[in-house]
Amino acid sequence: MISISVFCLLLCTGASAFRFEELTQYVNTHQDEFVETLRQWIAVESDSSDVTKRADLHRMMDVTAEKLRLIGGKVEMIDIGTQTLANGSSIDLPKVVTAQFGDDPSKHTVCVYGHVDVQPAKMEDGWSTEPYELTDLNGNLYGRGASDNKAPVLAWIHALEVYKALNIDLPVNVKLLIEGMEETGSNGLEQMIVAHKDSFFSAVDFIIISDCVWLSKRPAITYGTRGNCYFCAEVEGPKKDLHSGVYGGTVVEPMTDLIGILDKLISSSGQILVPGIREAVAPLGDEEWSRYQDIEFDLQSFKQDIGLTQLMYSNKVDLLAHRWRHPTVSIHGIEGAFSSPGTKTVIPAKVIGKFSIRQVPDMDPAVVEKQVTDYLHSVFAKRKSPNKLNVTMVIGAKPWLADPKHPLFEAGKAAVKRVFDVEPDLIREGGTIPIARTFQDVTGKSIIMLPIGGFDDGLHSQNEKISRHNYIEGTKLFIAYLYEVSQIKKY
Repeated sequence: MISISVFCLLLCTGASAFRFEELTQYVNTHQDEFVETLRQWIAVESDSSDVTKRADLHRMMDVTAEKLRLIGGKVEMIDIGTQTLANGSSIDLPKVVTAQFGDDPSKHTVCVYGHVDVQPAKMEDGWSTEPYELTDLNGNLYGRGASDNKAPVLAWIHALEVYKALNIDLPVNVKLLIEGMEETGSNGLEQMIVAHKDSFFSAVDFIIISDCVWLSKRPAITYGTRGNCYFCAEVEGPKKDLHSGVYGGTVVEPMTDLIGILDKLISSSGQILVPGIREAVAPLGDEEWSRYQDIEFDLQSFKQDIGLTQLMYSNKVDLLAHRWRHPTVSIHGIEGAFSSPGTKTVIPAKVIGKFSIRQVPDMDPAVVEKQVTDYLHSVFAKRKSPNKLNVTMVIGAKPWLADPKHPLFEAGKAAVKRVFDVEPDLIREGGTIPIARTFQDVTGKSIIMLPIGGFDDGLHSQNEKISRHNYIEGTKLFIAYLYEVSQIKKY
């Protein structure tokens, strides 16, 4: 452990030695090569949900590992076991790729997390371009996985590549952890993190995640995400489907029961009706309210983008608060119901309603599971139905929240200011990134989310893209951020 005085001397000398202009000029002159690498990565159909493409996913992990080896990383591919399929057979999970650059004990060590698997994509889904052929159009780079998460992963790798190409020492030690099952729940990753807590993660000071996007055209830094409790409410009645003309009016229909209990989850004004849910939410303090007030966000543009004339809330702070730091109920679908074109007159024997409740501090998924289960059974009992109700929670992901005053975020602000010449918005995510909470709970390390994706990138949607500007300037941001983290004082 070096002394404070010596470390301060290192800070002073390091500050004058940061060759930022030289590093970013290299990025500018090699940006076409970086785009070409992204093109090659997009061409690999690394869809983790499709087991018939598992060979492509394995190849994607090999490509990632080889790229890291080429720029001097100490690379290891970690076997995380097998995945059991619905038919009882098993298939190998893609190996997790780890890499290490530098092991100087006088420097901070950061761990960068990312993933290279993607959501499904087909032309017939409504794409304007081939999803697995990178298309450079009007300053945007279109392709499945472009923003989520191949370009951000590559931007981190390019940042390291630039330091190496110019023979400039990395200001911090860098470890990378790249997985291939994020889009389907990160199978096997938590066990891997637990197993390597005292080895791979032992020297890590900070963890960086770039698997998210900005809120607007202004760069952003993310300090919180919501969790998710996903439920299935199954109502079972007769032993087989029935003809509504023959049996209608003689049986209590499972679909009617299901619609009745789903209707009791949330009011028309968006108020959650399950007792105890709203009472558990951490209050919105003055400081957080003020932070939301300063965020760049246009309600009118938001409405136009999603094609609505009215939102649940009419002012920015209320809307952002209910998007990020209040729980929500969303009803996603009904399994077993007739949904095809036509007029089939069936009474389904069994239907399963699927809904989720997004979690926020200070909610606990185990508590929410009991609250929802007890409440729905009480609502169902009042119907005095002969049918059977079974409620199960199939996902229980916790929320993640960091302190935006932590030096990691101050370093992020400095890096954004250096590259984009603006102050970033400090934002939270309405969605769920479970790995953040896993890292926090297992390793105890401080975490930041540093996105480079745009608010209009269309993650998981048709015509996913990342702008060329965000990809290239994002690489510069990561170069600058490594330096700014090196300026955090050691104690």
